[in-house]
Amino acid sequence: MHVLIVGSHGKIGQRLVRQMAKSEHTARAMIRDESQREEMQALGATDVVVADIEGNISEALVGCDAVIFTAGSGAHTGPEKTQDVDRNGAISIIDQAERAGIRRFILVSSMNADTPENGPEKMRHYFEAKKAADDHLRASDLEYTIVRPGRLTDDEGTGTADIAKDLNRYGEVAREDVARALLLTLDSPNTIGRHYEMLAGDTPIDKALLGI
Repeated sequence: MHVLIVGSHGKIGQRLVRQMAKSEHTARAMIRDESQREEMQALGATDVVVADIEGNISEALVGCDAVIFTAGSGAHTGPEKTQDVDRNGAISIIDQAERAGIRRFILVSSMNADTPENGPEKMRHYFEAKKAADDHLRASDLEYTIVRPGRLTDDEGTGTADIAKDLNRYGEVAREDVARALLLTLDSPNTIGRHYEMLAGDTPIDKALLGI
């Protein structure tokens, strides 16, 4: 599949582009600034497109088979920016992908997205934005998967994780392993129409995905 990676210059996105370059899939890296082009090409992106997450990305979608949305304002960003990126940006791209005839859509969300009221008050706006995007994707006709990692770290990936619809606990997970899970999810039809939570664990990621 030729995959549009939204948020390709982010910490998960860069790792995903690098891993995808070693797979049978190819990455179109969507960036917000032309100055990021050479960096994404060096990571292995097949092609690079400049587009605004809050605008019209129809040209970026041409020729793609799937979208992986890894963009995020960050849990510590103010409510306005979180609304612009994590809610409105994601919803807009979901709608545009659907109109463009894209079938597969993988969205990076967050644990607590279904129950934002259970999260820390200072992060509640973040979880509420994620919930709105998740709910919008569920209501679409896209073949979706919603990925909900725990607290993200820059630790070296292990290739293993705990993955389940609901893990009923909190913890950390390396961005490198989240990127690995996103790539493997492309080839995991059992994840279509589902969400899963992901934390550091001992099960090989490909085997953990089989239990979704």
